[in-house]
Amino acid sequence: MTEKLSEETRRTVLKPLLESGWKLTEDRDAMHKTFEFENFVEAFGWMTRVAIWAEKWDHHPEWDNVYKTVNVTLTTHDADGLTTLDAKLARKMDGLYGTEKD
Repeated sequence: MTEKLSEETRRTVLKPLLESGWKLTEDRDAMHKTFEFENFVEAFGWMTRVAIWAEKWDHHPEWDNVYKTVNVTLTTHDADGLTTLDAKLARKMDGLYGTEKD
């Protein structure tokens, strides 16, 4: 089982993610980001690429998709909060999003 981020680790690991647009949720220990694409096909393609990594790492996002917008919430349910798995998946999502924009 993955452990919840300590306060010290949280400051180091989450800082670059918060600077890239991730936001901590108010009602639970999780983070959220909205990704916008040119159209539905690009949004769905990105979700498919993320899904491959999520399955490989056995860590799955909470997300929804409406047309070209994907809302993502990350938390580790087993730990009841944010862990290194959430930071790892968030970085991967940001990286794959960057490749969509090229």
